Amino acid sequence: MDWHYGIGVQTSFKKKRLLKVLSLFLLLFFAFSAGNAAAYNTCSAKVVLDADSGEVLYAENADVRMEIASTTKILTAICVIENADIFMQAIIPDVAVGVEGSSIYLRKGETWRVLDLLYGLMLRSGNDAAVALALITSGSVENFAALMNETAQKVGAANSHFTNPHGLHDDEHYSTARDMALITAYALKCPIFAAICKTKTHRYVKNGGSAPEKGVFYNKNKLLYSYEAATGVKTGYTTRSGRCLVSSASKNGKNLVCVVLNVYDTYGVSRGLFERYFARDDEQREGEIA
Repeated sequence: MDWHYGIGVQTSFKKKRLLKVLSLFLLLFFAFSAGNAAAYNTCSAKVVLDADSGEVLYAENADVRMEIASTTKILTAICVIENADIFMQAIIPDVAVGVEGSSIYLRKGETWRVLDLLYGLMLRSGNDAAVALALITSGSVENFAALMNETAQKVGAANSHFTNPHGLHDDEHYSTARDMALITAYALKCPIFAAICKTKTHRYVKNGGSAPEKGVFYNKNKLLYSYEAATGVKTGYTTRSGRCLVSSASKNGKNLVCVVLNVYDTYGVSRGLFERYFARDDEQREGEIA
């Protein structure tokens, strides 16, 4: 056999084998991706709710189960307020230190007032604050998750399930735009919750060493700074959930809750929905006067 021919055959064989390996790799990659696609929000969802009457004014994919990221902390906050002494001093446990994601940088053994932890939870979205508050309230994350689910069911959020107080990914942790609107409307009826979530700046004191340390929390919710009618509530984002915002606004005695999940321009879309339904209310009022 001509040696040039032999080399050519071997080279061709190697190329075919390489192509087969690459094809198998790509097949496995796409199969894995398809298998995990359900773990990501695949659509956007929006709801506008009249917080006083409970009427849903606008709904888009309102009952699709979604990842809700840190908007979870709305339920966390109201569960703590209703079931713990928010003025007590609490020692930060080791398990609440170094929780992944957004943080208020708690250290083991620090002493914090529960109310200040709530501000850290809602203004700065501290995942470490969420875990600390869960343990302070219920003794464990698991017990606190049970409390969250009990509270959600109580307010009519029947298409949700919560496994943690911060909203980091878990296959069994989900809600819907409608359910989050119901939970938020319920929470806003609590004056303490309403005051926390509309606060732009909060000063706190913690005890972690020889002397107390002072600090400031600034609210991440940009709608509070850009929209005069805004009164809260909570931002959320992970790569799985996309950008999420649960917000509230009050105008001419009308109180609305807006939920947008997996929406890129959360602030612009939320403000647009608020203005649309505030304007509709104004038109109805003018018609009644006429």
